[in-house]
Amino acid sequence: MIIPLLAAALFSCAEPDSAVRLDDVIVVGNATRDFQMKSSQTALQINRDYIDNNFSGSLMQTLEGIPGVKAMSIGSGQSKPIIRGLGFNRMAVTENGIKHEGQQWGDDHGLEIDQFNVDRIELIKGPATLKYGSDAIGGVLNLYNNFIPSVPFEGSLNLFGRSNNEQLGVSAKIGGRKGRVFYRANITLLDYADYKVPTDSIQYYSYYIRLKDKRLRNTAGLENDGSVMLGYMEHRFQSYLRISDSYSKSGFFANAHGLEVRLSDIDYDHSCRDIDLPYQSVNHFKILNHTTWYNDHMSVVADLAFQNNLRKELSEPVSHGYMPIPDGSLERCFDKSTYTMNLGTSISLTEHNELQFGVNTEYQDNNRKGWGFIIPDFETMSWGAYVYDRYEPHKNLQLNAGARFDAARTHIHSYYDWYETPLSETESVFLQRSAELKRRFTSVTWSAGASYNKNNWILKANIGKAFRMPIPKELGVNGVNYHIFRYERGNAELNPEESYQLDASVIFSNKKLYIQFDPYLNHFPNYIYLSPTADYVEGLQLYHYTQAKVLRYGFEAQLNYKIDTKLELELKGEYLYAEQQSGEKKGYTLPFSVPWSVDAGLKYSFVCKGDGFVGLNAHIVGKQDEIVPPEQPTPGYWTLNLTAGKQFMLHKNTLRVALHADNLLNKRYYDHTSYYRLIDVPEPGRNISMMIGLQF
Repeated sequence: MIIPLLAAALFSCAEPDSAVRLDDVIVVGNATRDFQMKSSQTALQINRDYIDNNFSGSLMQTLEGIPGVKAMSIGSGQSKPIIRGLGFNRMAVTENGIKHEGQQWGDDHGLEIDQFNVDRIELIKGPATLKYGSDAIGGVLNLYNNFIPSVPFEGSLNLFGRSNNEQLGVSAKIGGRKGRVFYRANITLLDYADYKVPTDSIQYYSYYIRLKDKRLRNTAGLENDGSVMLGYMEHRFQSYLRISDSYSKSGFFANAHGLEVRLSDIDYDHSCRDIDLPYQSVNHFKILNHTTWYNDHMSVVADLAFQNNLRKELSEPVSHGYMPIPDGSLERCFDKSTYTMNLGTSISLTEHNELQFGVNTEYQDNNRKGWGFIIPDFETMSWGAYVYDRYEPHKNLQLNAGARFDAARTHIHSYYDWYETPLSETESVFLQRSAELKRRFTSVTWSAGASYNKNNWILKANIGKAFRMPIPKELGVNGVNYHIFRYERGNAELNPEESYQLDASVIFSNKKLYIQFDPYLNHFPNYIYLSPTADYVEGLQLYHYTQAKVLRYGFEAQLNYKIDTKLELELKGEYLYAEQQSGEKKGYTLPFSVPWSVDAGLKYSFVCKGDGFVGLNAHIVGKQDEIVPPEQPTPGYWTLNLTAGKQFMLHKNTLRVALHADNLLNKRYYDHTSYYRLIDVPEPGRNISMMIGLQF
């Protein structure tokens, strides 16, 4: 194995003297007992060391090593988070306490957050609507990039790259604090080419399409991110203003956009780095103010934020059905503005009793443009209030309970085609794609749990109800989604989605052994999902939104054993079962269900004249034959992966090198959660990611 030998040589003990030791990262960051006891839910704390040492392209691909967390990828630079099989609008992503609001319903773009400017992450598995409201029905990914500098000047510079799509990038951060004033600024630039797959051709609706140099043509892209933060702090008070902007441009795999590309004059194979039609551009602008005041018994936190997400899809103008060839290449444009306000208070009633309460409100305005239609214009207004109490009757026992009320209203505007559709030889009409719709939703949710800590054990249990209101796409979609090869139709009669879930966690740890087992049971009385049908509209398979009673259960498990001071064994895995108990697909699972998986790894740490580690991991995924017809089963697979990291001291500065290699054996396999498998596109081949970072 050439790559492991190179890694061992690169991260060997021949380097300058060093007095710095890497933080232990075997349990995804610093999973301290105090942090585990704060919540009765399954929660993890992930530090910057783990993110750097496991760098694997996108942020979600970096976090895929955590049991229960998956990255739904499409293209070479985009991926979305999935927690316990739930993603999109079933899990919330927050940045410094503010819910990140983009076009979450879109399957083909990422988080619009600079992963190289994330200081730490808190991950909550399971329903968390008590504090976060709708969309947190499956979990929460809390991202924090608000670290306050403690010296007048500090910074970092990172260079990184990936082999499969020839990605190159740079990220730089500076910050400082003088007296009561502090600041931070960062910039990230990256560029990548079409990515490679271990096959020479794919099959699209019985057509065989050749791939030049095994690349998916027109999947290249770029990303530019930047932010500035200015703050003020003194005893018992802190406030900062943060402005950020994230821009990305990425091509859609040309042959996935429709067979018309065979007639295009564009030479897609001219260069692997150009971005031709069809492509998308996404710009996310955010301005956020965070203010905290506290005394010995009370704290108040206020957050105000504005976000604008501008997403454009461009493609060659072609005729579809009765639609004539349109003017221009702007197929779809979505301009979404979001205004958010959060206010929270925490009061220490006694030394062992803490009461929290707060309110959240959010307003969204989304406007569409372009000659293609999929979702209408809409406005959504929502607000919620919660109360949460944590009581410690004994030093080893913590109890918590809370309740929340939410209300929301959605206004969807009507839309008619811009071209006429013939009804007969003498009559034609402008067809209505979306009808005017106004809906109001209310919900009461609750949660209760306990955490117990004794010697080497932590035991946790939590039960609660969560909800999610139907999003405008689910209510009013009616169009072709070319990038995932289907026609989608909404349902204006959908009711709010509810979920009842029981979570448990058993943790044992000592100096040599760490074991964690997290089972859960989840019941949806009215799960909303996009159901595949046997019908075809405009040449594509019809999917329509419906609701069904769904039972889900599963678990995550992890074991870390220190064989000796340098060698460590890690085993982790996950399993999820889902079954529809009512509706037209009763007895079947849910579409794109996550199969079981197991990871087995060995990690060697060395502490000589510098700190570092080298680890090998076998990722095993089972066959997924629990499907929803006409969905097809996906065979199981396994891949061999490598991770290595090393830290050096250069005078008073720190140099860190991280290497991550996926699919070392260049195996051909399919991910059941990937839409590209529908057109016979396997997952990327061998991919080596490397980062070199300097902290000063």
